[in-house]
Amino acid sequence: MTSMPVLHLATCGSVDDGKSTLIGRLLYDAGLVATDHLTELARDSRGRPVGPEGLDFSLLLDGLAAEREQGITIDVAYRYFTTAKRRVIVADAPGHEQYTRNMATAASGSDAALILVDARKGLVAQSRRHASILSLMGIRHVALVVNKMDLAGYSETKFRRIADEFQSFLARLNMAGVVAIPAAATTGANVVHRSPHMAWHRGPTLLEWIDAAPGAANARARPFRMPVQWVNRANADFRGLCGTVAAGSIRPGAVVAAARSGRVTTVARIVTMGGDLTEAAAGQAVTLLLQDDLDIGRGDMLFDPAAPPDTADHIAANLIWFSDNELSAGRSYSMRVGTDLVAAEVTALKCQLSVDTLEQRAASALGANDIGVCNLATAYPISFDSYAESRQLGSFILIDQKSRETVAAGMIESALRRATNLVWHEFDVNRERRAAQKAQRPAIVWFTGLSGAGKSTIANLVERHLHGLGRHTFVLDGDNIRHGLSKDLGFTDADRAENVRRVANVARLMAEAGLVVLVALISPTRLEREMAREIADDVDFLEIFVDAPLAVCEERDPRGLYSKARHGQIAHFTGVDSPYEPPEAPQLHLRTDRHDAQTCVAEVVAMLSKMRI
Repeated sequence: MTSMPVLHLATCGSVDDGKSTLIGRLLYDAGLVATDHLTELARDSRGRPVGPEGLDFSLLLDGLAAEREQGITIDVAYRYFTTAKRRVIVADAPGHEQYTRNMATAASGSDAALILVDARKGLVAQSRRHASILSLMGIRHVALVVNKMDLAGYSETKFRRIADEFQSFLARLNMAGVVAIPAAATTGANVVHRSPHMAWHRGPTLLEWIDAAPGAANARARPFRMPVQWVNRANADFRGLCGTVAAGSIRPGAVVAAARSGRVTTVARIVTMGGDLTEAAAGQAVTLLLQDDLDIGRGDMLFDPAAPPDTADHIAANLIWFSDNELSAGRSYSMRVGTDLVAAEVTALKCQLSVDTLEQRAASALGANDIGVCNLATAYPISFDSYAESRQLGSFILIDQKSRETVAAGMIESALRRATNLVWHEFDVNRERRAAQKAQRPAIVWFTGLSGAGKSTIANLVERHLHGLGRHTFVLDGDNIRHGLSKDLGFTDADRAENVRRVANVARLMAEAGLVVLVALISPTRLEREMAREIADDVDFLEIFVDAPLAVCEERDPRGLYSKARHGQIAHFTGVDSPYEPPEAPQLHLRTDRHDAQTCVAEVVAMLSKMRI
């Protein structure tokens, strides 16, 4: 028996336009509300604005106590029902402007959408904003429901005026499949049954439109993609790559490639809790065992090498900004794309989209609920399909590195080709030959910790010791870097991230010259240090945590920087008004409040000697 098709449906509109009441009425008139729910609904409807049946149908969707008290939708409410022709999953999105992020969440997983407007008010800014977001989210099939027609005298003239204005607006958003429906959610007019008060309407009822709306495209027909969620090492002989197949299908024996390395292998087994499969398709969570033991981890992607995804470290994207803190170009964020988490910087804010006129206008920042077009650079190349090709593999979120707040949702338009057009040129005299000439193994030794913890002191003494052994070294010190390479940078979060990026790239080049590079840099966040490790690529990267309590660091401070920060003379000072994230698993943890410098140096030298650096 063939399963019924599924429609993921988002409902949106301005606050109090009646979205929850409309869907509740649909469920009631279609006979989709269980008897015990009707009894509960009748009890909860007492004392509330109700329809002819004495029921407040919005209560079927508004589940939060705060929503019921205020009569509005705050969170996204989901409802599942089955018509005679299909299964429907409704995401009822909130109408308040401050909950635009919730509306975007509802739209991101939907195939079609309802946009409600109040027949008495007509179009409002929030109606246009929601339409713009639906367009960015790739939704092309929309029903414009002009609600509360009973309160507008069932006027065909008012309906036509609103429908024509909105049709014109949506046409500029490439929404060709727009249907306008006059309705009255409270009375049920044109929801399931046609209304004698609007005999002039020749189009579908809401239920008829839902049954006819196109569903999702067949993801199975697209080339194979599977972002790696987790590496399962059940035992010494088992190494499985866990994830959900995002597109296409896969069988044992099929050839796959890994996005980060480009290495190609074949699938040996497809493992699930219920046993091995002979085939897995889009939407299935599986564990793949590969013929070869490749270096693949979380955030990587397996794909069909005959149809590879895009790979780039510079992309063009549309952004919906959620945060009350403005977006400005140059700041670094964490980007969650697929199963990967990568440092990303907004390199250019190209324009802001006016939700009223759809005009693109110049902008230097984005505020809450603004929509913009921007360029982003990532710390290393990411693999993706454009949002137009795959909503799952072309979408991302931006996360504030300090507060961990989700500040934006993004849709990738295209790669800017910086990563694919530029290649790392290999020369005859390479890193190995330069290192052999020096009789040493190059590496980047990254000392991180608070100001005053002893990073520069220990790096200096380690270099003296290595120099005495005939090793070729160089120290990149945070203060020294600020005199030249990073002279143009301040101490904001964005500037600190850029400083780390620059230093890491210089350290990588010095390691290519065959040197042992000692970096003494506060580098306060784990994400920044992970970015430095990614930039180092295949160069040995050793993270050393130089640790001392804040009080000890303040006591040692010879330049009085902590005192100045405490008195507001220095802003964004790590440990005072800017946080420091200690490493979770450093190669070495030095407690400089418990051991003298020589003891710490001996630990570093012993580790380097053990690694033959």
